[in-house]
This record gives sequence, C-alpha cells and structure tokens, in this order.
Amino acid sequence: MAGEKDAVRTRRLAALARTGLSASADAGMDRFARLVANVLDVPVALVALAEDGRQVFPGMAGAGRPWSVSRQAALADSLCALVVGSGAPLVVSDARTDPRTRSGPVVTHLRAAGYAGMPLTDPHGTVLGALCAVDTRPRRWSEREVQALEDLAAACTAELRLRIVSRQAEEARAETAALLARSELVLRASEVLADTAGVEEVRTQVGELITSDLKPVYVGFSLEPAPRPGRARGPARAHPQAPQVDPDDGAWPTARAVRDKRLVEVHGVDEVRAAYGRHAAARWESLGFASMVCLPLAGTHRTLGALALAWDTEHRPDVAERAVLYAVSGYAAQALERAQFLDDRIDVARRLQEAMLTDLPAVDGLATAALYRPAAAQDMVGGDWYDAYPLDRAPCPGGETATLAVTIGDITGHDMRAATLMGQARSMLRQADHDHPDGGPATAVQALESANTALGLDLSGTLVHAHLAPAADGWTLTWTNAGHPAPLLARPGTSCEHLDDHDLLLHPSLHGRHRTQRRLHLPVGATLLLYTDGLVERPGQDIDTGIQRACALLHEGEDWPLEELLETIADRVAGDAPGDDIALLALRVTHPPHPDPA
Repeated sequence: MAGEKDAVRTRRLAALARTGLSASADAGMDRFARLVANVLDVPVALVALAEDGRQVFPGMAGAGRPWSVSRQAALADSLCALVVGSGAPLVVSDARTDPRTRSGPVVTHLRAAGYAGMPLTDPHGTVLGALCAVDTRPRRWSEREVQALEDLAAACTAELRLRIVSRQAEEARAETAALLARSELVLRASEVLADTAGVEEVRTQVGELITSDLKPVYVGFSLEPAPRPGRARGPARAHPQAPQVDPDDGAWPTARAVRDKRLVEVHGVDEVRAAYGRHAAARWESLGFASMVCLPLAGTHRTLGALALAWDTEHRPDVAERAVLYAVSGYAAQALERAQFLDDRIDVARRLQEAMLTDLPAVDGLATAALYRPAAAQDMVGGDWYDAYPLDRAPCPGGETATLAVTIGDITGHDMRAATLMGQARSMLRQADHDHPDGGPATAVQALESANTALGLDLSGTLVHAHLAPAADGWTLTWTNAGHPAPLLARPGTSCEHLDDHDLLLHPSLHGRHRTQRRLHLPVGATLLLYTDGLVERPGQDIDTGIQRACALLHEGEDWPLEELLETIADRVAGDAPGDDIALLALRVTHPPHPDPA
C-alpha cells in the first residue's frame, strides 16, 4: 500500500511540474477562482494544488493577506488533502464542526464554514488538487451549485491537462531533437572512425565527436598495453597516458571500468574520496572535475582500456546519453583495435627496415656515412635502404681488386611487403656478389633479377649498386644503375656532377635484359652521394630542383664531416616533414689506400 501511495505521489508531482504552476499567481487559474466566486456567490475561491508537503494556490479570489501574498499552506490535514486522498468531491455545510475538516488551515485561517471542493486531475486521472468554494458562514449547497462547481472543475481540469500535454509535447520535441542529434553523432562516429588509421587519430576523432554534443571538458582514452609473448607487462608503448586516465592506477574510475567491464560514474569529490581514497580525491580536485563517466573499450579478445569523459559541473547522463556513449565506445574500440594492429605492423616493418641498415665497415682511404629518415606520416613504411660491405677482393674489369660494395635502393610500395622485399633484395644482392667474385656490379644485379624470377617474388624498384677498388692515387668506382636517381659526385676544383647513365628499373617483366656498368676514377677529396627519391621529390616541386639543391650542398660541404653534410642535405632539401622515406649514403676519398702488405 505504501509503495502504491508513493507511486501516485510521484506521478502527481511529475504532472504538477509539467503544468508550470506553483505558489505564484497565474492569470488563467485566478480567472477560474473568480468564476467560482461569482457563480456560487462565495467570498473566497481557490485553485489548490497538492505539492510535496504543502498546498499552493496559483488561482485565488477573495482571500486577503497573508494568503494573497504567500499563496501556500501546509498540506497535512487540509481540505485539499482530503480531496486528493479520496479522489472524490468534498462538500460540507460547516467545516468547523465536521470532524474531518475542523482542524484544516483553510478553516483555521480563513474562518471557513461552508466548503465545496471538486478534484482536478491529469490526463491519467491522478488527482492534482481541488477547485474550492469557501463561505465564511455555514451553507447548505444546492444540487445546482454543486453541479456548477463540478462543471467549472471540469473546465479547470481541461486547462491543466492542456498545459501538461503541451509541456509533454515540448519535452517530446526536445527529446526527439536530442535523439536525432545523438543518432547523427552515432552515425558520424561509425563513418569517421571507420577511416581512422592510427591510435592518435582515433583519440582526436572521438574527442571531437563527443565534445561537440555532450560538452565535456575532458575526453580521453586509457589504453591497456597489448600483451606480448615473452615480455613482461609494462606501459603502453607509444601511447602515453594523460594523468586523467590511467588503467594501471587501481584507485581511479578508469581502472574500475576496465576491471569490472562496465560503465562507471562518479560525481563530486566526496564520492571519489569514499570510493577511491584521499589521494584520488586530491587528484580529482586538482583536475577541477565535478563528474566523470568511464566506459570499457571492449575489443574482440580483450578489454583495450577505457573511454573517459569529465565535466566541470555535475552531469548525470540520461538513458539516451548512455546509449550514445556505449555506441561510440564500441566504434572506438573497433577503431582502436584496428589502429593498434596497424601500428604494430608498422612498428615491426620499421624495425625490420632499420635492422637492414647495418653499420658501415671501416675502409682504409675512405670515409663513409649514412642517414635514414622515415616519412613524416608514421603509417608509411617503405623499401628504402642503403648497404656497404667488404668484398672478397674480386678483380674489376680494369684489373684492380674491388674491396667494397655499396648500394642504395628503393623497393616499390609503402607497406610491410615492401619492407620485407627490401630485406630479401639486400640479402640476395650480397649473396650475388659472394657467388660471382669475378663479376662486377652489373653481374650481381642480373643475378638478383634471376633469383627474383625463379622465386616468384615479384620484386620491383630501383637501385644503384657499385664496387670500389683502390687505385694508385685514389679509388676506382664501378657502378650500375637500375632506374634510380643519379648519384652525385663532387671532385676538388670542379662543380658537382650527375652520374646520369642508367638502365631500366627492376621489374619481373624486364628480366633478361642486359645490364651495363660504368667506371670512374675518384681522386683524393672526391665525395660521392647516393640517395633515394624521398630526398628530392616534393609535391609541387620539380625533382630537378631538389637534385640541384643537393648538388650545390654537396659541393659547398666538400670539407664538412660527412655526418654533418648528410644532416644538412636532408634538412635543407627534404625539410622536416618528408613525404617519403629518405636513405643517404656518402663516401669520400681521404687518401690513397695503403699498399697490401701481401
């Protein structure tokens, strides 16, 4: 019974809130009170509504001070409470003597005697209050008077119901607009997050989506580190956590959301202190938060972390907002899982690519230096590489004995496959030089092409492969160029020159064509630069412009240390945000090689 009464009370208060009426004069309700006073010829008439613990009179006629000012009174033991409690009309000739009514505030303060009250109801029949006729003398109400009051109560009820329905319509329109906006947000989330490629991009997109709709002051991810076989669990690589969200901090809402795999809300510092301790409360206050909501990011095989939102004023998400947040967190988890997979693949490819860039061997009479810079776009992995390794003293066509092989190359593609093929090409070229000690660089490249065809690798790209042999007053360079940008050579006392001769690029369909090679003397002081096209190719700029800049710097820096020279060339020619990977390899003749003691 108590539960039913509480439910009725809750419905009544909700309906009263929608009427917009309270203890303030309302023109429409005052009009009904005047009609009652005039039609029934009574000194006082009231529109009384039963709020929580009090009755209010938005409609009133004939009541003097203080009633006309305060327009409220206690609800307990009131005539209005009797009408609300019974749901039926209350008509008494003398309220002062009737045991049901003699102690009510209307009787006591308005000196009421005759009283007639008709219930006022909402569209569902819940009694909201009463339309009251009050006489200061005992009165026998006629049937016609009771019927007139009943008719006026019906009209007043219609007005109340109209106000309730109008407010419900406004609320429905607002709710519909909010739902439409949130549906659009979810749709935008599904579209935008489907195209994200990296974790940071997912962070940015989710932050922009949620901030535009729910207006939090903070949106962030708390990401668990992915488990790696054979490695101890540690902080998430490459994804530093903001201090607001830390999955490893158990005394914080994000950690609970991850651990319990459910939405977690916290509102106010007192809740934080009670649930997470005083240190968390101090941290909460320093961040200036009033409310925080955290949702788990559920991946296919594990919980990836948590999505956290915070407001600087109290904000308790309703059912619709929760539904939106769950949908966005679901899309975000899918995007993060994909992004982490791609990031891991890219990281593996980067490591593979960098592992191919071995230390340069020390060679008497030659200074060497190399530089590798990945593209500014971290999702791009290419097949650029450089290499230098000693040879088994193979004789050059001119009779000298080659002691060093150098290569610069670029395998087609920007993905894991390109990086993998680059590693294979590098190894096969080394093997070709080992297997053909009497051949030159062209022979080694042709052997690489034969292996590419035989193994069905479909490897394609460009490269320059060269052998260097000591000469009486310097070194002899023998090289072959498979469609690669021309090496640049700066010799003392002359301008920088391009070694332009080249053959066709590497491609399975071009296998079997004869490869040519060239020979050139490198005197003491000569500097040779091998590079990949990422150095000189820029959007909106002719490639020759980049080559000329590199050539001018090579000539200008003929006395600079090679490491400094390469850094300068990369900075000034490619800039600080290259659109492609860059590999550079430089050699400088420092002095004629010492004679072989043998």
